[in-house]
Amino acid sequence: MKPREREITRRFFLKNSAAAAAATTLTAEAMGAPSIQPATGANDKIRVGFIGVGNRGTQLLQGFMVQPDCQVAALCDVYEPYLARDRSRVDPEILRTLEGYVPRMGERFESPVARHTDFRRLLEQKDIDAVVIATPDHWHAIQTIAALEAGKDVYVEKPLTITIPEGRKMVEAQQRAGRVAQVGLHRRSSALYRQMRGLIHEGKIGPVSIARAYRTSNMVPNGIGKYPDANPPKGLDWDVWLGPRAMRPFRYSIAPYKFRWWQDYSSQMGNWGVHYCDAMRWVLGEEAPVAITAHGGKYLVDDDRTIPDTMEVIFEFASGRLMVFGQYEACGSRPLANGEIEFCGTLGNLYPGTEARGYRILPSGRGQFQNPSGRIEAQEIAPTDGDLTHQHIRNFLDCVKSRAKCNCDLETGHRSTSFAHLANLAMATRSRIEWDPIKERVTNNEKLNKSLQYEYRAPWKL
Repeated sequence: MKPREREITRRFFLKNSAAAAAATTLTAEAMGAPSIQPATGANDKIRVGFIGVGNRGTQLLQGFMVQPDCQVAALCDVYEPYLARDRSRVDPEILRTLEGYVPRMGERFESPVARHTDFRRLLEQKDIDAVVIATPDHWHAIQTIAALEAGKDVYVEKPLTITIPEGRKMVEAQQRAGRVAQVGLHRRSSALYRQMRGLIHEGKIGPVSIARAYRTSNMVPNGIGKYPDANPPKGLDWDVWLGPRAMRPFRYSIAPYKFRWWQDYSSQMGNWGVHYCDAMRWVLGEEAPVAITAHGGKYLVDDDRTIPDTMEVIFEFASGRLMVFGQYEACGSRPLANGEIEFCGTLGNLYPGTEARGYRILPSGRGQFQNPSGRIEAQEIAPTDGDLTHQHIRNFLDCVKSRAKCNCDLETGHRSTSFAHLANLAMATRSRIEWDPIKERVTNNEKLNKSLQYEYRAPWKL
């Protein structure tokens, strides 16, 4: 029986882990969590608080602001210029090295907006209906669980977590709280991807044996740069930025944006790979892999990163399908001749365009000793999807009102984020990982299960 056909009743607790065994720092009682209220009326505005308003946080802030039924109620950030929405106060070295990744800011809000440096103070605001979390990955679990227990609905950016056990804890917290939650994997709100999923399951291109996607960015030679340890820039609370992660000196190649190349805080598998893995597994109808191998390393980019610049991962499913994702940051070639993903079937191949801008179907070629009859005709569908982030936001706000399940709830986001964590684990250990998707455990190397979760730095607990 395939994993996706089994009843999903997983409860995985990492034994002997202080982090996994501890109660959350902020309980519902401590936060004064309200009981679940009836859905907001059709003409009422949903009051939203934003935790993390840097690069992606600003994009989400602006995406919510254009929604007619949304009102910005509060902002929270550990970097004072971002909280003040004043680009002129941003540290010159950050402006020089990050260029377009420092938001322009300067938004005009329709009503007074509370400002906080501590997310717990934002969650104490009883007039906030929902929160948007766009902090670094290692903060997502603590803040999401605290928000759910405070009685807030949650929109949390991808990747959902920095570890697999965090994701399961977040799913359980949502089930206890009964709140609405959306993970920022915005292709889930694409009508075209939903249509392609239907085509695959109707057999339009025949049985699919493999799906693959790649992300390339030629960062040679200097990548994120090399920097010495330094004092944090004025206005940045470095201790809070690190949160549950170990204390270490500030470095300009870590914060506020380049943390995505440091394994303690993120990864490019988490940053980009989760998007593509989620899209592929959704279209294929797969739940989780049963085996994972990864290849690559840090070969050509000379910078401070602690993750590979070259990486290719193969995921194997119980169905017999393979899924491949390649993350290449030492070359800039276009890996696929058509689109952003390739679904290979016996009758033809399906290619969605970048960000779901249309798709193409191309017939399969003739194989050895085979008659080419029965192959499908080429087909091209013009773009119909608009801004997927805005559509994903719209779905979230609609669900806040209706109390329906979002297009990408926490269980969905957790499953897709697990692909990235398993890929990184296979890469770090140079091994084939065999995975039990029901128990969420490595089955061929018991020692690896101890590395699925790290111990949080005090006082933070999960």
